[in-house]
Amino acid sequence: MDSPQPIPLGFKRYPEDEMLRRADAHFKAIATRRSVRHFSSDPIPIEVLRSCILTAASAPSGAHKQPWHFVLVTDPEIKREIRLAAEVEERENYAGRMNQQWIEDLEPLGTDHDKPFLEEAPSLIVIFREAWGEDDQAQRRQHYYTQESVGIAAGMLLSALHLAGLATLTHTPSPMGFLSTLLKQPERRKAFLLIPVGYPTKDCHVPDLRRKGLELVLTERSGP
Repeated sequence: MDSPQPIPLGFKRYPEDEMLRRADAHFKAIATRRSVRHFSSDPIPIEVLRSCILTAASAPSGAHKQPWHFVLVTDPEIKREIRLAAEVEERENYAGRMNQQWIEDLEPLGTDHDKPFLEEAPSLIVIFREAWGEDDQAQRRQHYYTQESVGIAAGMLLSALHLAGLATLTHTPSPMGFLSTLLKQPERRKAFLLIPVGYPTKDCHVPDLRRKGLELVLTERSGP
């Protein structure tokens, strides 16, 4: 395979006051994002979802292998199948797979084994991690740092959906193998994250949570 030829970066450098204004505006917009479990059935323009997925697919990845695949689900029957399968796994989790500390930590968030949002949200986006790739001759090609790469793409997708005016939830039923089966994905694709997407209901409430302040999440080393 020929190596890609270098091209001009096209980078735009901003004055420092503009940099700070843009950084603060982005923080204030992103900081309003909350996980939502009560969705309106109002449909979402498909072009918006496709654009957000393209944003996610522009993420950096190990050796530029782009080890992700997105499945967009809007079919009510498939959403119901996903809900039923997820609830089977979640009931087992709450019945014994999860320890008591885990269950107690989840209690303030109001979550349990019932997952109606998997049907109520107008769209589900399932992110798959490609453990390996295939070339034009269907020969296996190695992928690198797939967990890290897909994690970055997932974060970019959540940001893009929020900035587009949509509510989301990060859902990780465990185990998630049923998603590969229901969505007819090849063996190399492993379910990574299930994201219900839509508009919140008018009476939607969320827990009053507090995020860690900068002093708790940042260590600065500016000298020896």
